[in-house]
Amino acid sequence: MITGTGITKTYRQRGSVLGGRDVPALRGVDFAVPKGGAVSFIGESGCGKTTLGRIIAGLETHDAGEIVIDGTPMSGLSHRRRQPYFRRIQLIHQDPYSALNPTRTIHQTLEAPLALRARRTGRPRSWVDARAQELLSLVGIDPGYVLPRYPHQLSGGMRQRVVIARALTMDPEVLVADEAVSMIDVSLRLGILSLLKDLRQRLGVGVLFITHDVATARYIGDDSELYVIYRGQVVERGPTETIIAEPVHPYTQSLLSAVPVLHGLERPGAERVVPTEAPGRPDAAEGCLFAPRCPFRTERCERETPELGHYGGSAQRHACFHPRRRSVVPVGAGK
Repeated sequence: MITGTGITKTYRQRGSVLGGRDVPALRGVDFAVPKGGAVSFIGESGCGKTTLGRIIAGLETHDAGEIVIDGTPMSGLSHRRRQPYFRRIQLIHQDPYSALNPTRTIHQTLEAPLALRARRTGRPRSWVDARAQELLSLVGIDPGYVLPRYPHQLSGGMRQRVVIARALTMDPEVLVADEAVSMIDVSLRLGILSLLKDLRQRLGVGVLFITHDVATARYIGDDSELYVIYRGQVVERGPTETIIAEPVHPYTQSLLSAVPVLHGLERPGAERVVPTEAPGRPDAAEGCLFAPRCPFRTERCERETPELGHYGGSAQRHACFHPRRRSVVPVGAGK
């Protein structure tokens, strides 16, 4: 199991335009990825979800907070001693083409990490080739066709499956899928999502799914938790189906309102929640971060900062002083 408490990350922006301002990327994020479970983070671009994924995968450091892997806090370990823990967490990149070396065949791409494992464990050379073929078969592509080819000779869907196979070379306990289907043709997305669900069932591998698409988050994590993140802060957290059926935080409601549906399929009594276009306050020290865009804000929202908790009898945790359950109609639904 992987947990995080108070994960904070701030970037220093340089240049005359921004004036060297500190920009918070994550503001005290807590999370938990159970063994073999699925957790989804959703939010608009720039909300900090990719930064969080890279921190969880050990590719980036955080400024404050604690990550605990299988009961062991990472902050007290040296870089060398942390590596075996983070090796259990593998990142699936958003762009499968840039994630693969264009000068290497797929065989060479898979061979490198497998050969390293073979040397460490004393396995024979024949194991490397056999395991590469096994992993490609596991992700649903023909090893005989794919192994001798270069990335540009494969389709986007095949490249993404190769990226997943490469992640599996380390026998990970958790896959961090960062917008794993956003750059794949729509007709191929369901296949990749089904593969990730199948890997959970067959291998017991956990999935941390990062996306801006509510529908894909629902497909991946229909039996687990959904985290809604806004400007580096988790504003709503709870069972995926509960949040999608009855969102409480206005930001979550606005995300769901942006999902189009066919004419006549909107729920009776549903309403649209559309945020204003007022700019945010990157340096605000108090008040709700979403208040400048919230259509339901009050003076209290400007003065006080809401904490994530159970307010108003909601099943999910949220950070809003005035929670109201709404049946949200997606924008684009027929009038």
